[in-house]
Amino acid sequence: MNEKQNLRLKRNVGLDYVHTFLSNMNMQSSIWVLYLAYYGLHLAQIGLLEGIYHATSIVCEIPSGAAADLWGRKRCMILSNLCIVVSCEIMLFSKSFGWFAVSFAVQALGNNLNSGSEEALIYDSMKCLGQEEHYMGVYGRLNVLIEVAQGLATVAGGVLAEFSYFWCYAACVVIAVLALLPVLWMAEPPQCGKAADTAGESVKDVPTEGAPAQRTIWETVKHHFAASACILQKDARIGKIIGFYSVVFAAHTLLFFYSQQYFADFGYNKVQISVIMLLVGGASCLGALASEKMYRRFGKRCLIPETVIIAAAILCYGSGKAGVAAAALMCAGFANAALYPVQSDSLNALIPSEQRATLISVDSMCFSIAMIVLFPLAGAFADRWGLKTVLLLLGAILLLFLLTVFCIEKESFSSDHS
Repeated sequence: MNEKQNLRLKRNVGLDYVHTFLSNMNMQSSIWVLYLAYYGLHLAQIGLLEGIYHATSIVCEIPSGAAADLWGRKRCMILSNLCIVVSCEIMLFSKSFGWFAVSFAVQALGNNLNSGSEEALIYDSMKCLGQEEHYMGVYGRLNVLIEVAQGLATVAGGVLAEFSYFWCYAACVVIAVLALLPVLWMAEPPQCGKAADTAGESVKDVPTEGAPAQRTIWETVKHHFAASACILQKDARIGKIIGFYSVVFAAHTLLFFYSQQYFADFGYNKVQISVIMLLVGGASCLGALASEKMYRRFGKRCLIPETVIIAAAILCYGSGKAGVAAAALMCAGFANAALYPVQSDSLNALIPSEQRATLISVDSMCFSIAMIVLFPLAGAFADRWGLKTVLLLLGAILLLFLLTVFCIEKESFSSDHS
């Protein structure tokens, strides 16, 4: 590559910082459960909408990852932002379950188009520049920006929603449009080299159907399914990483979103709930900042206390005390944010560039499966037994899952990452 290309690739990281901040200024994040409840939806229906979101994710994840590898990561990120704009507009003007479902599906498509594309674009940009060893630091800073943006958005969204839900969702539309601008300035990185040797060898075993540029999107999907399956068979570590983190992150996501209704049941208004979420965002920022140093010092051993903290935090909701629940949610936010860069680096280090977006999409698809199971069930049970009981049960199940995994995979979770 020439110097001009190198400069354009270096610029990708800075532009992604801006895009990440704006795209995560999601003002509905702290009030969307309350917004849907305002229009008469029960927790079971809200859980079903979240299930629709993740069902759409499952349908679209592999094709969206293949589209990123075929058409380019930048183009998919542009389409992603356009989908988010449309989704916010539907939420702004809709009042029925059917239209809410359409909005959730469009948002899922938009997030799918971005999930593997953005991460792959940044990782491959750094890899082409010979700077992939600094990726975890970049990812950690991106995570900090996410938490800062979400923290600011939760308070702003809560304040706007206290006056009118309309202004909250109108702001979401404007910010979604602004988030598109830095993506337009990004450069598409070439595919540079292989990842782990075992992954590289496994790709060679997959029969090809013409050059990538000659394949249709469906031929590309088929090829990537075969390549991904082959890679997963050759290196079981990838499947273990994907499955383990999908369960943990899904449990934390459920806790975070249903906390809106949990605190509302205590009589907290939208501004007060947003302030709690801001404090959680601050704790998450600390977790993101500490993640790189913790992982470099303790390796995989830091996964055990971090995941156990999340399970223990969910169990604390069974106390029925708002103060205890708020403190527990902050602890869970810290641990969850600390886990994200570790998971991303562990996964990216094992997969080749040409399948990176697709396998990252497989990771997101597995997370969606966990959410499809957890969210509607938790909502239905909460309508019948209450959120306190359901969260207490979820925490106990997650803790049992962690203990089982750590006992079976003791070596994997005690040795340093390689």
